[in-house]
Amino acid sequence: MGVVGAGRVGPALAASLQLAGHRPVAASGVSDTSVRRAAAMLPDVPLVPPAEVLDRADLVLLTVPDDALPGLVEGLAETGAVRPGQLLVHTSGRYGTKVLEPALRAGALPLALHPAMTFTGTAVDVQRLAGCSFGVTAPEELRLAAEALVIEMGGEPEWIAEENRPLYHAALALGANHLVTLVAESMELLRDAGVAAPDRMLGPLLGAALDNALRSGDAALTGPVARGDAGTVAAHVAELRKHAPQTVAGYLAMARATADRALAHGLLKPELAEDLLGVLANGAQGTTGSGGAEGGTR
Repeated sequence: MGVVGAGRVGPALAASLQLAGHRPVAASGVSDTSVRRAAAMLPDVPLVPPAEVLDRADLVLLTVPDDALPGLVEGLAETGAVRPGQLLVHTSGRYGTKVLEPALRAGALPLALHPAMTFTGTAVDVQRLAGCSFGVTAPEELRLAAEALVIEMGGEPEWIAEENRPLYHAALALGANHLVTLVAESMELLRDAGVAAPDRMLGPLLGAALDNALRSGDAALTGPVARGDAGTVAAHVAELRKHAPQTVAGYLAMARATADRALAHGLLKPELAEDLLGVLANGAQGTTGSGGAEGGTR
């Protein structure tokens, strides 16, 4: 087994496969952080150029950023680094197996295995793979091989059609990546409001909200938007514009999306929605809505 790209993902997956009996023989990494990460998670595994990783390994993990993957595959194929029968596994959520087409023409066996997990680049990632879903795309004849590798890493395979990979990846980014931004902004605002331990305050609340959302979907919506409290939302917008103007656009966008979903599922009464949507529209223009004066409540 070899790893091309010693970022946060590659060493964790390689360490997990090592626990399942695969033998890491080479890895590639350029930055000082990558070198240190590989040394910590894959001790005694030599760092070599990508072409040499392929020369040494029968199973190769291509764990580079999405935008770098097509060029990497084309380059490895053009230089003759790819061997017939070699398993090439990329971990990009965006791509299926078509991105590996140049390597396929050289005789490689293509697999797309994307772990639906956020990575820290530390040993804790190996533990988090237990029960983690993997978005898997593979030729029919390699489905068993793909499934076996995912299971060996402790994961659960979820089959994604080639044409659905971009939508699948967008869904994960919308949920996970944007969640980090929202939580970080919320903690900053709580600090500005004088809360000494924002993480301790938010932990139980966000944990419960996530659990409720996963269990009940839109039925879990709560808060002033879902209730149609236009005055409270106007007060929020006014305070954010005063203390954290960079958060206003995000607040308004998420509030509008929440209002639309609450309306569609009968949680937000139509007679309350008009004032609320007016506040959101006016807020986007830098004014307060008719639902209440700045700082008012309803």
